[in-house]
Amino acid sequence: MDFSAIGKKIKELRKAAGFSQKDLAKDICTQAQISKIEKGDVLPLASTLYFISQRLGVDINYFFEHGTTPRLDYVQEVNNQLRIARRNLDYPLIKEIVKSEERNPLFTSNKKNFQNLLWHKGIYKYHVDHQLEQALSFIDRAINLTFEKVWSEREIEILNSKGILLYEAGRYTEALHIYLQAMNHLEGILYLNDETVRSRLLYNTAKTYTDLKDYDRSTRLCHEAIESCLEKDQLFLLGHLHYHIGFNYELQEQFVLAKKYMEQALDIFRLQRDERYNDYIRGKVAIFDRNIQ
Repeated sequence: MDFSAIGKKIKELRKAAGFSQKDLAKDICTQAQISKIEKGDVLPLASTLYFISQRLGVDINYFFEHGTTPRLDYVQEVNNQLRIARRNLDYPLIKEIVKSEERNPLFTSNKKNFQNLLWHKGIYKYHVDHQLEQALSFIDRAINLTFEKVWSEREIEILNSKGILLYEAGRYTEALHIYLQAMNHLEGILYLNDETVRSRLLYNTAKTYTDLKDYDRSTRLCHEAIESCLEKDQLFLLGHLHYHIGFNYELQEQFVLAKKYMEQALDIFRLQRDERYNDYIRGKVAIFDRNIQ
């Protein structure tokens, strides 16, 4: 661990807060100790670092992250841009970001950072370059880069991406196998940093069951995902999940139930101020009304 990086960050935060070394050291340690920590000359005790973090208003893990990854602010910003681009399905932007960073030592010399690039390279290889096998190869490389005995949250997310690529390529049975594998590994994680991982995985699995014409199982998974969203107070995917239940009922020609869930989806999208699907769903509801009559 690079303790000079921790010291530099402490100094930066201390100055931003308007503290002198004496102010920061008060009731924690000596001013001389703070000076040595900021210079990277000594290893601060965990308890000392905890009290420093409290005084500076940050979580103690903030310093450990800065100690393991130089210029973490920059790395976090790149990772955040990739996450947003992935959520927005902006695959050309993903390619642009990965291309600009794939020779950056901040990424190539750190397994987790490099893994993130490989993961997103796999995504754009399929969506932009239309090379499925290469995409799957990069996804597998990303997982294998850090995998040990227990699956991490990120590795499960990457596995979910592999399922998405297979699903979009029409390889539904293979996609389902990947999703079920990911769901099984997810059970081994007691705490998720991003609770949407669970709902996204359930949603993707449900969509695959629909294409395999197992509508009942698909609907059950959607309900499970909805319960998870409500339990965690999340709106993410809530509208999509209600829509998909309605879609399952539509495929089974149960138009009353299809209308019910699609109208609920419409209400949720309105609450989210997401108007992309309004006209499409209203059109479906109008068709259901005619079929019901």
